[in-house]
Amino acid sequence: MFLFIPRLLGEGVDQAFTLIQEGEHTRDEINSLLLRTAILVVVFGLARGVFGFIQMFLGDTLSQRVSNRLRMIYFDRLQAQSFTFFDGVHTGQLMSRGLSDIEGVRMFVQTGLVQVFRVAVMVIAAAVFMAIIDWQLALISLGFVPFLAYRSARLRMQLRKTWRQIQDALGDLTTTMQENLAGVRVVRAFSAQRHEEKKFDVTAREVVDLRLTAAQQQARGGGSITFVFLLAWAALLWLGGEKVMSGDMTVGELAQFFAFLAILRFPVRMLIMIVNSTARATSAGGRIFEILDLPSQVVDSDQAKPLEVTSGVVRFEDVTFSYKATPALKNVSFEASPGHSIGIVGPPGSGKSSVANLVPRFYDPDSGRVTIDGTPVSDVTVESARLAVGLVEQDPFLFDGTIRDNIRYGDPEADEDSVIAAARVAQVHDFIASLPDGYDTVIGERGIGLSGGQRQRIAIARTLLRRPKILIFDDSTSSVDAGTDARIRLALDRMDGDHTVITIAHRLSSLQRSDEILVLEHGEVVERGTHDELLASDTRYRSLWELQQKQSLGVDE
Repeated sequence: MFLFIPRLLGEGVDQAFTLIQEGEHTRDEINSLLLRTAILVVVFGLARGVFGFIQMFLGDTLSQRVSNRLRMIYFDRLQAQSFTFFDGVHTGQLMSRGLSDIEGVRMFVQTGLVQVFRVAVMVIAAAVFMAIIDWQLALISLGFVPFLAYRSARLRMQLRKTWRQIQDALGDLTTTMQENLAGVRVVRAFSAQRHEEKKFDVTAREVVDLRLTAAQQQARGGGSITFVFLLAWAALLWLGGEKVMSGDMTVGELAQFFAFLAILRFPVRMLIMIVNSTARATSAGGRIFEILDLPSQVVDSDQAKPLEVTSGVVRFEDVTFSYKATPALKNVSFEASPGHSIGIVGPPGSGKSSVANLVPRFYDPDSGRVTIDGTPVSDVTVESARLAVGLVEQDPFLFDGTIRDNIRYGDPEADEDSVIAAARVAQVHDFIASLPDGYDTVIGERGIGLSGGQRQRIAIARTLLRRPKILIFDDSTSSVDAGTDARIRLALDRMDGDHTVITIAHRLSSLQRSDEILVLEHGEVVERGTHDELLASDTRYRSLWELQQKQSLGVDE
């Protein structure tokens, strides 16, 4: 609609000149004609403003919906990735892709995708209107368009490479900040604030330098395009003026050409913004789709069915597993059942936690099978396998919120009595009751206001609330004193219903009640038997037990 304004102006100017040349009309009549033209211009201008508002609103709405949808798809994809994926990627890079890169795509939809159609329509429509008046001047006036297209394509390639570097650097910057905040106690303990500031400054300066490079590329491209556009304007003034003086064109028609070129200044300026947002979105989209297109290494098979747990018997059948090129387990076999609990001990790196990670299928073994009630966990749905297993880790993660919310994370619909019962078994109810706000106490991010033992016991209560058939304790009482640990074990034995229990621990007293103890070294089972059987002979287990007994009594070797 805005493109009709030059035509109104041109026709108004020609009509005014005709009336003046005829000399039969009064000044008021000429002013009246010009006023009508001005009013029409204002009306069309208002209409353009209304349509511009609608376009802007719809463009922003579309961009927000697209970015929100993409963000949810990205987040869902992260939830589906296996632990192998997270073992090899920085959290900061994932956060940068989910926030900064998706924002780049949103800006493209709002200022690029929507505007590119508007720019194309304006250029094509202006070319048609100008060609109707004088096709020769139209070609001259629009002579900058081929150069504009070439320069824009070249600029896009330059900016795309630069924006990829910027977004990678932003990911590194986010990683540096995330690690600093997560390890703030270590930083303070070593008085390493200066070191962290320097490390952050290096990456921040890299981001600034790359952004300045992008700005320079954009400015150079915009300057050259604007210069060629002004050359077209000068050529129109010279050749158009010649045509007016020779009588081949009216003043109003020449005025239309200048008005059309004035209108085209907007798409010329917008084109630089479109090229920049397109380059940013292209590189950002590439980083996002690197994650979206990455298949998970742990997925449901086509024939996967929900796991139906009956007894809860867990069996490892000649299982071998490695983290990439690092061997973790070698030909491990054992069976855990409600009447036959398993205890696992071994030095760091012996493969103990790998056992805990394979049962709920955080990873798949390289060879051998892990079965639950005779069904390989690789043949059932991942969700059902994980719902069947209650895993409590050594360093539990607690969410920012109340103690009740953290325990209920295991079962959001659980009633108050169930929450308290789980806390009692975990030997943490008395501590919670002693707090001013009880179960409504806000514990802060990662449970920073609690001790390690308190966090572990809340995590145990969270797992017990689900009442899973299979319980795995991965050194989950390492921060708890021996007396509390013993009371937790006793309370677990008294729980209603049979549970399959696998206990991984460095403190051997935690394993005394296990029906079978496995000693791991370098991923292999080197000893197995009951606590008494292993103490009865010359074993690594016996040596470790005697060492721990001496340490508990304060006796030097």
